[in-house]
Amino acid sequence: MAGDNNYSLGPVPQSARKGVLSLTMVMLGLTFFSASMWTGGTLGTGLTYDDFLLAVLIGNLILGIYTSFLGYIGSSTGLSTHLLARFSFGSKGSWLPSLLLSGTQVGWFGVGVAMFAIPVHKATGIDTNILIAVSGLLMTVTVYFGIAALMILSAIAVPAIALLGGYSVIEAVGSLGGLEGLKAITPKDPIEFSTALALVVGSFISAGTLTADFVRFGKKPKAAVFITMIAFFIGNSLMFIFGAAGGAATGQADISEVMIAQGLLIPAIIVLGLNIWTTNDNALYASGLGLSNVTGIPSKYLSMINGIVGTLCALWLYNNFVGWLTFLSAAIPPIGGIIIADFLKNRHRYKDFANAEFKTVNWAAIIGVAIGVAAGHFLPGVVPINAVLGGALSYLVLNPLLNRHNQSVQANA
Repeated sequence: MAGDNNYSLGPVPQSARKGVLSLTMVMLGLTFFSASMWTGGTLGTGLTYDDFLLAVLIGNLILGIYTSFLGYIGSSTGLSTHLLARFSFGSKGSWLPSLLLSGTQVGWFGVGVAMFAIPVHKATGIDTNILIAVSGLLMTVTVYFGIAALMILSAIAVPAIALLGGYSVIEAVGSLGGLEGLKAITPKDPIEFSTALALVVGSFISAGTLTADFVRFGKKPKAAVFITMIAFFIGNSLMFIFGAAGGAATGQADISEVMIAQGLLIPAIIVLGLNIWTTNDNALYASGLGLSNVTGIPSKYLSMINGIVGTLCALWLYNNFVGWLTFLSAAIPPIGGIIIADFLKNRHRYKDFANAEFKTVNWAAIIGVAIGVAAGHFLPGVVPINAVLGGALSYLVLNPLLNRHNQSVQANA
């Protein structure tokens, strides 16, 4: 096996690019996550049937468009999110998005491990700490083998989750009297539509910003756009629908807990395990790429260290999940917005990574992240959208102003 089969410090060569089907499975494995079902359960009980569908479809369409830009850039260049960030943030300035994104993915990994262990403990009586240790170790070991392991795991998990979960949801909806019964349910504690939209987008904006890490293996940029739209617009929407239907029928948003309530214990554990495993391995994979950009160490070793850290912190992260999600909705999107803005403005620079010249730190991008976070926090509207646009627009304004001297020197050279 190659020393760095993850291509963590350079572009993915054409010889290592993968097909559409395998990468679609990897991305669906990423978006098939219990956290989306949790949010779907919250929205399903707080919105009318029509408003729920509208919020989910609009929110995931926004996610799909955002991630498609990043997927196109990743496939065009063969570069990870963190190497792409060098163009806009600088060689060492890119450490900021790398550390922030890597930290959040380790956090999601820990949340995922606990989300597997706690319901399995309730169903079987096996000690939670043992379940956390064993599942965290297994998930950590598989990520060592890189994108090949992600493809194999996703090829097994995605059809299994869709089929078993779909059957369970059909049964759950049937117990309510079908779609008509589901439509007749009125929310007891209504949620504002803008809040619902922010929850849909915010639930996966962190992982979505890392789309390039996976679809940089795509052979064609147009195919990368197709892959990301399928994963976020269809795959993530399906998870919200699973969560809402299960929550309405049984009071449990996670499809595995719905299945346990239906007496389907073994299928529930299988679905839950595969659901968490695919997303967690993607999270660890991406976290290793981020730290590799900072340290220069091959990402597969860093991914395994991150898995151990995430496992040890799993219960704490789980207990602080809501606060974590709120933080992510504002702190991550400006990074993706700035990467997209720089690529659209300076596309010619991305053609030859090996000979590209980077600033050490580009303060326009650093300040842009801060402005994006502030825009998400203070401006009215949908938090993640404000954050993406705030970061992108402020970068486009600040970059020529703060780097005017360098541009004039290059022009006179």
